[in-house]
Amino acid sequence: MTDSPGTGGRRIFRRGPWETAATVVIIAGIFMLVQPFLLALYTYSFLVILAGSVAFVITSHFPE
Repeated sequence: MTDSPGTGGRRIFRRGPWETAATVVIIAGIFMLVQPFLLALYTYSFLVILAGSVAFVITSHFPE
């Protein structure tokens, strides 16, 4: 089977799965922020939330 013209290789850049992954990263960062057990998780929580937010903004521009 061949892809229709203009879609070859773009299938990986669909919005749905990437937005879901970015949302999971944001939720993981929030969990890291509120957990009381490991200081290292708390330390990197802001960076994880920021990375997830940037990823969500970027992937929201992907085609459906």
